Amino acid sequence: MNKQDYMNGAENTLLHTYNRFPVVLEKGEGVYLYDTDGKKYLDFAAGIAVNAFGYGNEEYLNALKAQADKLIHTSNLYYNVPIGNAAQRFLKISGMDRVFFTNSGTEAIEGAIKAAKKYAYTRDGHAGHEIIAMQHSFHGRTIGALSVTGNAHYQEPFEPLMPGVKFAEYNNLDSVKAQITEKTCAILFETVQGEGGIYPAAPEFMEGVRRLCDENDILLILDEIQCGMARTGYMFAWQKYGVKPDIMTSAKALGCGVPVGAFAMTETVAEKSLAPGDHGTTYGGNPLAGAAVDKVIEMMERENIAAHVQKIGAYLEEKLDALVEKYDFLTARRGMGLLQGLVSTMPIGEIVLKALEEGLLVISAGSDVIRFVPPLVIEKEHVDEMLEKLEKAFSQFIS
Repeated sequence: MNKQDYMNGAENTLLHTYNRFPVVLEKGEGVYLYDTDGKKYLDFAAGIAVNAFGYGNEEYLNALKAQADKLIHTSNLYYNVPIGNAAQRFLKISGMDRVFFTNSGTEAIEGAIKAAKKYAYTRDGHAGHEIIAMQHSFHGRTIGALSVTGNAHYQEPFEPLMPGVKFAEYNNLDSVKAQITEKTCAILFETVQGEGGIYPAAPEFMEGVRRLCDENDILLILDEIQCGMARTGYMFAWQKYGVKPDIMTSAKALGCGVPVGAFAMTETVAEKSLAPGDHGTTYGGNPLAGAAVDKVIEMMERENIAAHVQKIGAYLEEKLDALVEKYDFLTARRGMGLLQGLVSTMPIGEIVLKALEEGLLVISAGSDVIRFVPPLVIEKEHVDEMLEKLEKAFSQFIS
């Protein structure tokens, strides 16, 4: 079949929940992807911040193949070796005490919400607690995750959502203070807002929210699904601030393509929250997912990927800042490490399509931000190549 046949077939069979780009990707190698016509693309999207090691990494693939030959799934009624190893590695890099493995980031958010509610229920002896989330946030598509997502566009068709959620202004501590009541059990936000436009938390905001939580016995939940796993130059973005959460979520690059997420917590929260019968998953933490997480963390630590991201991220920031100086329609750069955004007054969708034509994959964040989330193994030469292709895309908008 040709490319159009593949696309027509998908449109006739798949539920139309995505407006996909007109390309059928077939294989990957390094930091490049190839479509069914053989066209080559430099990937600065990484499957939406997932493919930290790019494509075709032999060590990673061999670990998956070896586990697939042994055992893929057993359920959580039994122990398995890979997930035990993965749990130890995850707790070591996160500094948390207990972890639950899920199938996705959305499920990790669901688990974090349930843990916070159960903690407050155990403490107070009653339900009816509230969560403070942030405006312009994004935490997922399920009803629970939508309920703490601060974007009416995503929420309105599915109301009524989960009750007991209030929204504060991100990076505005007074706004958070104003929402706290005796019912508040948790404050939830992304350490770096992703879909909302690539906004890192201000240090004083992180520190202030942590202080409010400590003073009021409120749990701090940090969403590290996109900004975690070394993407900001730290294994988890909160580690740059030195502000540890009570509960944190992870996914995306945690499995580098194998569907897996996690929520982790301190021992204090674990002792007073989810107990047998409170939560579960059939597939979560199965041997294949465990093998993926175990290998990903081993490779990230051994190869010091976080330090590499700091170095290449600084180079990318420098080059993106130069673009802001050069083009009037680019008004700002925001981000940390290899999670970066350019704010544009030009239509983002059109820029992304023109970049695709030039053999470059980038994506949007919000309505006015070009998002750059490449594989974490890119080098300076790939940044330079990306800039060349991006400027060719820009040239089509400049008379």
